[in-house]
Amino acid sequence: MMTKKELIQQVTKQTGLNKTLVTQALASMLNSWTEALVAGEPIRLHDFGSFSSPIQLSHQSVESIESKNLIPRQLVRFRPSEKLARLVAGTEEAKEINQSHIGGHMSDMPNNENQNSGQEAEFFGLDVGTSRIVLGSGEFNNVKTQTQLNAFVTVPYSKFTENILRQNKITYQMSGKEILIFGNESEKFANSFNVEARRPMCNGLLNPTEANGWQIIQSIIELLVKKTKKTDILCFSVPGAPRGGEANLVYHEGMLKNFLESLGYRAKSVNEGLSVIFAEMERDNFTGIGISCGGGMCNVCFAFMSVPVFSFSISKAGDYIDNAVAAVTSEVPTRIRVIKEESLDLSRAPKDKYESAMHIYYEEMILTLVETLRTEISESRNLPRLDRAIPIVLSGGTAKPKGFLEKFEKIFRQNDFPIKISEVRMASEPLTATARGCYIAAAYES
Repeated sequence: MMTKKELIQQVTKQTGLNKTLVTQALASMLNSWTEALVAGEPIRLHDFGSFSSPIQLSHQSVESIESKNLIPRQLVRFRPSEKLARLVAGTEEAKEINQSHIGGHMSDMPNNENQNSGQEAEFFGLDVGTSRIVLGSGEFNNVKTQTQLNAFVTVPYSKFTENILRQNKITYQMSGKEILIFGNESEKFANSFNVEARRPMCNGLLNPTEANGWQIIQSIIELLVKKTKKTDILCFSVPGAPRGGEANLVYHEGMLKNFLESLGYRAKSVNEGLSVIFAEMERDNFTGIGISCGGGMCNVCFAFMSVPVFSFSISKAGDYIDNAVAAVTSEVPTRIRVIKEESLDLSRAPKDKYESAMHIYYEEMILTLVETLRTEISESRNLPRLDRAIPIVLSGGTAKPKGFLEKFEKIFRQNDFPIKISEVRMASEPLTATARGCYIAAAYES
């Protein structure tokens, strides 16, 4: 551990400055940092990291802090830069840390500090999921989320129907002789007519079989994300590549990035599993395994101090379960999805044929997920040196049914794991964890 005295000695030696001047400069710097943090202002140091304070803690975190006689409710958070994290993890040449600079240049500052817009940039997080699109916005300590279903249904066009939709403020578009009803209202129409809602995305990516898919996604995003003339920052989620095969993520990511930039944002993609780590692993120093069980994919990321070690996805997820159960029960997937989201309890014995099938396919999905994760860790050649056990955090709509956590942990504990896991826990808000994590990523880009 380096003490303050040792730090002064080292700076004096490296710079050749007078020891008294170095001591005074360090004291002034620490006082300035303290005043900023007490005032709730973040501190960002290029190539080193960011400090922020205060942050709100969960009830569980507060109990843990109080049990250790620490100050409850408020902590100073440090997030290392990617360069520092790689140096600590041993994945970047350590000789770079010995390069010293006196003074600085504007080009060394984060991008937004180079821009003289006269307005403070805002930041947003966008979860672009197969089932739902979620926007995270608001204040850093109190992220608000808005959600729209990423789906649409078509009904035959008539002037009368169009007038009724307009009077009821239902979002729709025209496409030839059809009306496309999209977003949250689509599920209501799908259930009323007992038809399957159509998806602009499939298996976590843009759906090439839907001619209107990209048009619909843009319209749904515009319900949540408003145009801006400022240089606001928006981070959006992208899935991991399926293990054993390269998915065409470039087109999917590029289309979203270009569209969001056309709305006036500085857009940047974030791996979906990593966004779960950003949202849920602050007290773990952003080290652990984040899993997002969505509609099109289950996304997994292992990160060390916020730096991704590996990520992957599997296509067995919510839609796989819905379609498989629908096929063996002669029901439409939309109806199965409603049953799953409203009444499924994996902790109790199934009460009908629908729940029996759901139990079977959920177990298959979790088995595939756990075994793929175990294999990925065993075969990875760049695992960081871990001095303690790490957590696994689950999130996503497919993980929402009661009993999912217990079923996952039971299957996970059946065999030895390549690394030590401290706990398996559910995200505080499973449906919005990805959007909140993207929001946090955007905040650190500002």
